Amino acid sequence: MTTGNDIQRYKKIRIKILLSMLLVPLLPYIFGSAVGFVLGSRHIQSSTLASMNRIVADHSRIVESFLAERRADLEFVADNFGFEALSDSATLSAVFENLQKHSPAFVDMGVFDRTGLHVAYQGPYELAGKNYADAPWFNEAKNKGVYTSDIFLGVRNVPHFVIAVTRPHENGFWILRATIDTQMFTKVVEQMRLGKTGEAYIINRKGDFQTQRRSGGELLETDPDAEDLLFAPADKNWIIRKDKQDDEYIYLFTWINNDQWLLVARQAVDDAFATLYRARNLVLLIALLGGGLIAATTFYTTNRIINRIKESDQEQKRLNQQLVMAGRLAEIGEMSSGFAHEINNPLQIIRAETALMDSVVPGIKKACDGKAQEDMADLCDSLAQVQVQVDRCAQITSSILKFARQRDAAPEVIDLGGFVPEVLNMVSKKAEVEGIALESSEPGLPVCVEADASQLQQVLLNLVNNAMHAVISRHGTSSRQGLVSVAVSRAGKEALIKVTDNGTGISQENLAKIFTPFFSTKPVGQGTGLGLSICYGIVEALGGRIEVESQVNRQTTVTVYLPAV
Repeated sequence: MTTGNDIQRYKKIRIKILLSMLLVPLLPYIFGSAVGFVLGSRHIQSSTLASMNRIVADHSRIVESFLAERRADLEFVADNFGFEALSDSATLSAVFENLQKHSPAFVDMGVFDRTGLHVAYQGPYELAGKNYADAPWFNEAKNKGVYTSDIFLGVRNVPHFVIAVTRPHENGFWILRATIDTQMFTKVVEQMRLGKTGEAYIINRKGDFQTQRRSGGELLETDPDAEDLLFAPADKNWIIRKDKQDDEYIYLFTWINNDQWLLVARQAVDDAFATLYRARNLVLLIALLGGGLIAATTFYTTNRIINRIKESDQEQKRLNQQLVMAGRLAEIGEMSSGFAHEINNPLQIIRAETALMDSVVPGIKKACDGKAQEDMADLCDSLAQVQVQVDRCAQITSSILKFARQRDAAPEVIDLGGFVPEVLNMVSKKAEVEGIALESSEPGLPVCVEADASQLQQVLLNLVNNAMHAVISRHGTSSRQGLVSVAVSRAGKEALIKVTDNGTGISQENLAKIFTPFFSTKPVGQGTGLGLSICYGIVEALGGRIEVESQVNRQTTVTVYLPAV
């Protein structure tokens, strides 16, 4: 029975075991998982950024190459034809036509003298004869020799940018200028792809769009993120910002066109770091599964340990009960010795008085006649019966005293043929009351062993009592079908005592445990589990052994082997 104190004790033990078994593996596991997750995240993030930087760098070279080719085309025309030839409209038209065949990116072409006068023009607008001396691009080209302008409206009032090449002339200098198709240039810039949400565009140093942005941003409009991009630290080429919808984007950027333009690549953070998030989710899933497995194993093991402790406690309580019972039986044994002594004294008095009556009765018998003579005969029979019963009681008390007497073992030669019936006589009345037939077979020839009589008596009584209990458990006390037989024989140098019964038998799983101290198949209070263990020790000390054969609900045979004398 489990008490409240036991329940509280089990709870405390459970908590201690859980804490120790959870904290010891979980703390290093969590720490290792966290470190691995952080380092892995940093590695994936740096790898992702490095890959994106390579893409942006490669694309910047493509854009730079596009602009460089257009400048090279103009320089080639300027160097090979000169101011006079290109000032001729027919020549300029032919050259422009050939140039467009080579590169359709050119929209128009014009020649300017040193005063800014548009000397010749080939294109869709009426620009010949106009003066551009005050135009920013004209002054930049005059000073730099080769110049690529920002997007501007100009005289035509249409967003465009130009490439101008300045060449010397006897009158000073002249400029060959061409307008680049902004739509084609935007397509070149937009060719870069970063995942599903990636896009590329260009802004100038004022933050104005030089190419259109797919997610919103027309030419010459100001990029809302321009300030963060233009004034980012020199050693950092990426930032993360939120848009109006509160979505996070990563921006990577690099300067092109002689640091005049900023090429920007923009991609949603969820898209850019999709691999990182998948890895993070996988790590978290593995960590949760691992932690759950550790926790489940810990709870399972803890329950097993607690159950084992409970079983051990129950077994200890059962053993304590059996020890108490064994102590009680020992006390009863000691008391039985006292009882035998106390009974012996009245028996001696009865025997003496009976002897006195025996000596007086013959004289009285001679003096009687007739009816009194018959009464005296009945009295003599009664006195004889009293004497028989007194002798029987004396024999029983003598056996009890002999069994209960505490003394050192005194080996002696014992003839089992006479010893076994003497021991069986002590339990014969009990067998008769329980309806059990108690049989013993004579060995024919003397079968002698050297042993302590009281110890051998204890072994035999225990085996017979166990056999009788098994018979009663199966057949009851009224069926008269129970049988216990004891046979003595000799085989070579060994004397055999076989105790056979037709009781309940012993299962195979219990056969290996019957000699274990405190193991008993009897209900609590009906056995201590010490009998067979003590018997085993006594027989082993005598140099013998015990073997048991049993069939459930059929028959059990216990054979004691002792060295024969």
